[in-house]
Amino acid sequence: MAGKTVLAIIIEQLEEAGVKDFVFVLGYLGDKIQDYVQENFSGIRAEFVYQNDRLGLGHAILLTKEYVQSEEIIIVLGDTVCEYDVQDMLQQDVSFLGVKRVDDPRTFGVAEVDEDGKINRVVEKPQIPKSNMALVGIYKIKETSLLFDCLETNVREGLRSRDEFHLTDALECMIQKGARFQAFKVLNWFDCGNKDSLLESNATLLKKFGNSIAPDHHFENVIVVPPVSIGKNCEIKNSIIGPNVSVGEHTTINNSIIRSSIIGSYADLFDIVLEESLIGSDTEVKGETRSLNIGDNTEIDLG
Repeated sequence: MAGKTVLAIIIEQLEEAGVKDFVFVLGYLGDKIQDYVQENFSGIRAEFVYQNDRLGLGHAILLTKEYVQSEEIIIVLGDTVCEYDVQDMLQQDVSFLGVKRVDDPRTFGVAEVDEDGKINRVVEKPQIPKSNMALVGIYKIKETSLLFDCLETNVREGLRSRDEFHLTDALECMIQKGARFQAFKVLNWFDCGNKDSLLESNATLLKKFGNSIAPDHHFENVIVVPPVSIGKNCEIKNSIIGPNVSVGEHTTINNSIIRSSIIGSYADLFDIVLEESLIGSDTEVKGETRSLNIGDNTEIDLG
């Protein structure tokens, strides 16, 4: 997204604020994520935990218990990018939950916040919300032992919401047991959990940071319409790229028009018009005009 992976943006934000110890909970394609972190972030100490059964975020956090040595942790979801002062939040001597006002909070965890910023209650995807403050996926927790106690209780007693063990339910358990949480409002929230929000976030970040085109590329008869981000060693011929396009490294594009899309690394696009599309890495796509959402390691001929 905007020339970087979502994961890279998250790690860099935390690393710049002084965070060195990370625990990554991995699922599908977890080995690729582990390789990516180890190859690109040698300055951090990383542990990797695999969640083989998709039982929810609460279950995922519980799997990290044996690796957590500190009584204070920060949890950041891997599909969310926010603009906020990480260092300032870490220096505060209270627990924080990141929030952002939204028009329709029914698809998010929701925080009920008083006028002093204290969070009195959190609810996962309420049908009748009493607040429009959505939890954005950033949690600073000081009472880590209590968090794991609540998570273990919920899993042991089978306390699920919509067939999953939610972190929100454990946080509410903590509040009921006396834990105090303050709300902090993030400046911007780029939700990358689905195609539409990912493309919208990509466009916003490209506009914010401007063009980023690696110098070691080969262009021939190419029109670039800013803003775009194009990775290193890309070969692009007879094509129009942009606006709002991110292209990964070592990608080949020929006789194509690409608008408002994200293209992965080592992709091969030929004779196609793409708009509002996601194309995974190691993917080959040929022919016609489409709006596509294609995963990694795919070959498609639309001719």
